[in-house]
Amino acid sequence: MSLNLEQYVSEFSAQNINGEHLLQLDGSKLKALGITSSQDRAIIKKKLKEMKASLEKARKAQEKMEKQREKLRKKEQEQLQRKSKKTDKSSLDATEGTNEQ
Repeated sequence: MSLNLEQYVSEFSAQNINGEHLLQLDGSKLKALGITSSQDRAIIKKKLKEMKASLEKARKAQEKMEKQREKLRKKEQEQLQRKSKKTDKSSLDATEGTNEQ
């Protein structure tokens, strides 16, 4: 509808074309849905291409965020391990000092 192609809404609804199906449409599938105008098919294909690019960009951004979180988690874990080792060493040193006395 935002592309001013309202005349195809009923056919898309009748064929249960949802977002996932929509992204899989190509020229021949659009033609089979009754979109006989090559201009209309071109408009839809262009919009689908833009949507796919947008989804890919969002997917990459999500992956980048997940990698950053994992990196931060590993860094925090390493810091905790270092702190734990220092605490263990301090306890060991204190125990050895007491044993020497």
